[in-house]
Amino acid sequence: MLGSLILLWISFCLLFFLFRTQRPKNFPPGPRPVPVFGNLLQLNLINPINDLQKLAERYGKVFSLYIGSRPAVVVSGVQAMKEALVTRSVEFAGRPQDLMINHITKSKGVILANYGPGWTEHRRFALMTLRNFGLGKHSMEERILGETRHISSCLEKNAGKSMVPHHLFSNATSDIICSVIFGSRYEHEDEVFQALITKIEELTKIANGPWAMLYDTLPLLRSLPLPFRKAFRNYNSMREHVLGIVNQHKTTRIPGQPRDLTDCYLDELEKRGESGSSFDESQMVALLLDLLLAGTDTTSNTLLAAFLYLMTHQDVQKGCQREIDAVLGEKEQASYEDRHRMPYVQAVIHEVQRVADTVPLSVFHATTKDTQLMGYDIPKGTLIIPNLSSVLNEESQWKFPHDFNPENFLNQQGEFVKPEAFMPFSVGPRMCLGEGLARMELFLILVTLLRRFQFVWPEDGGVPDYTPVFGSTQTPKPYRLCVRLRGTQRG
Repeated sequence: MLGSLILLWISFCLLFFLFRTQRPKNFPPGPRPVPVFGNLLQLNLINPINDLQKLAERYGKVFSLYIGSRPAVVVSGVQAMKEALVTRSVEFAGRPQDLMINHITKSKGVILANYGPGWTEHRRFALMTLRNFGLGKHSMEERILGETRHISSCLEKNAGKSMVPHHLFSNATSDIICSVIFGSRYEHEDEVFQALITKIEELTKIANGPWAMLYDTLPLLRSLPLPFRKAFRNYNSMREHVLGIVNQHKTTRIPGQPRDLTDCYLDELEKRGESGSSFDESQMVALLLDLLLAGTDTTSNTLLAAFLYLMTHQDVQKGCQREIDAVLGEKEQASYEDRHRMPYVQAVIHEVQRVADTVPLSVFHATTKDTQLMGYDIPKGTLIIPNLSSVLNEESQWKFPHDFNPENFLNQQGEFVKPEAFMPFSVGPRMCLGEGLARMELFLILVTLLRRFQFVWPEDGGVPDYTPVFGSTQTPKPYRLCVRLRGTQRG
């Protein structure tokens, strides 16, 4: 009798699931989900990008799959991406609110906050404050060049040898954003700083990895002591660290004379008072963490990819150095304005961003109202996965979609051009707010280092492996970098 009841209950659950997962009328097509797991078993949990590409080839540029019992729409290719994120930008500008990363951050800050007045206020505040503290100005150039000198010093010590560059760039990019949001930098050898960098790297790997997929797909697992708990611990640890910095600022700040973004936020809190504003201390800490995370991992991983490709494409590296030497001449150091006279260097940097594919699935979106996309009906609250990787490799958009080749960004006259398919920072109102800083960092760091050093693949380095390690940000597999001084070039 008991066995019959159990079988009846299982059958009821399966029928209920199958009933719930019937696609709505005119919803994008996709593979049939299985009970409980949805389409999870049809994806490679280590790196689902190739599987998503195959599904797009079968079902079209807009297709659906199920994360457990929850429908999601995957958007691939330039045409569909532009319709969703540009033409219908507000309708696709929401954020899903029941994923692991939302639970970690409590959907606060600016990256994962849902679309609305509070998000708009915080994004506007962040952009304005970043500009006030030098974004696009000479003062920000000096911050970046100052950190680049620390990288150069480390490379000089290893000249003629090979080294692991893994933390070399994350130290620099993290210190640059720390100087803007906290008003100070860390020594690269500082144990607290290194622990912070490690936590950031671990969090970004877990956030889009296999355990996050299981967390999002199978809610029953969420309370178990599984590896995804480390992401919560890391975020909470970083939150306590930032909260300590905020408390220090409270005791040392002079109202109306901000030293950094933290002081600016405290001034804003004081100005708004108890007015029911979206600004509060928990939002401040979340915003600071957003900027710290986004400002550290994406640019440092792009730099790692840059030197991997430059070492293994010596003709490209030498082409950059010829242009840098010709343009800078006896000039003491590079400036961001020099990029306008360096079309080849610009092409190489953009090609690195394309092949690095650092944020392959962007940050997931959600629809803010019932809408349409490429002729399909998309209900309000549907989870949207922008497959930026598909755009950066779309065969109809690039001269050499599957190769590292700066010609993708040069016209027949050798002038720099940027195709509309170049979307490494996403597009629309949710595009990365640190794009301007990242562009400046990539140009100044790469030009300064290429002017002074030659980078060579080590003789014992084996066969280069360009396959990235998947996560919310992708990073190259660990490699060794061999560095040589170029002579008397300034830096």
